[in-house]
Amino acid sequence: MTMIRRRSILAGAAVATLGMPAIVKAQSAADWPKGQLKIVVPFPPGGSTDPVARILQAKLTETTGWNIIIDNKPGGTGVVGAAIVAKAPPDGQTWMLTFDSHILNPAFATGLPYKDSELFNVMLIGRTPQAIAAHPDRPYKTFAEVIADAKARPGKVSVGTLGASQALVLMNLIKKENGVDLNLIPYKGGGPLNQDILGGVVDVAISSLASVSPHIRANKVRPIGITGEKRTPALPDTPTLIEQGVKGFPSYSWWGVYAPTGTPRPIVDRMHAELKKAVEAPDVTQKFIEQFNMEIMTSSPEEFAAYQKSEQDRWFKVIKENNITGD
Repeated sequence: MTMIRRRSILAGAAVATLGMPAIVKAQSAADWPKGQLKIVVPFPPGGSTDPVARILQAKLTETTGWNIIIDNKPGGTGVVGAAIVAKAPPDGQTWMLTFDSHILNPAFATGLPYKDSELFNVMLIGRTPQAIAAHPDRPYKTFAEVIADAKARPGKVSVGTLGASQALVLMNLIKKENGVDLNLIPYKGGGPLNQDILGGVVDVAISSLASVSPHIRANKVRPIGITGEKRTPALPDTPTLIEQGVKGFPSYSWWGVYAPTGTPRPIVDRMHAELKKAVEAPDVTQKFIEQFNMEIMTSSPEEFAAYQKSEQDRWFKVIKENNITGD
């Protein structure tokens, strides 16, 4: 009888003990946010990451009343801003909205001032395939024609791409898998890359569909391939590389939100819920589709972490096997 009572008491104490952290965490989430929230964008204004962040900032402010600022911290292909967030107090006051190049930094950057494990995956907002475009003075109607020309003239066909990017890695993979010598020219930013494809300095360029779409609509460049698994509604007449028989694998640009690791999960879950409502609001969804040709994802933290791991596994393998640098 005494044993039963002791076990009951111990069991009750264990339940109470287990419940205490949950109560503390619930209270911390209930008390959050405490003052101004900061969303770090590790790139300068312009491009696509900054406007995505500002669209969400406006909607979150409207729906929650939170005081949110966008803090641009460019440098090192996103390394500077990512390091700031990784080292920030995990109190739910600091977040990061970044681009897909972020996950390649551990492979490209030397002396990375943070670890991947210091950043917690919150949400994969959405993605878009990359587009390959040719200057209108060039004869190419498809990327398969670029491959054929490069085989006939090794090293003579120039392809502009962002340095330290999935696009650069993909083009190196295409060179290897298709036995072709393309002259890859890496750029430090989308602005210079767009300028040179518009000016005919390079024959072909690969960049996010969001970046090149305005120039396609203005007939300043010609779309000749899409890197996704299927055609995009934005360019329904442009075949995928898979359709064209180009060896490689699908590639996407994407936008995601991170928090410093250790941020209480109830706070992460609250931010995720509010982000999901904001992204899926009809006016925001329309902007993301029209401006960035975005496929809306709103993935859970676990789904986003799994996606990042699968992407890093395959891209890091290609980088290592081909000794690719981001320069």
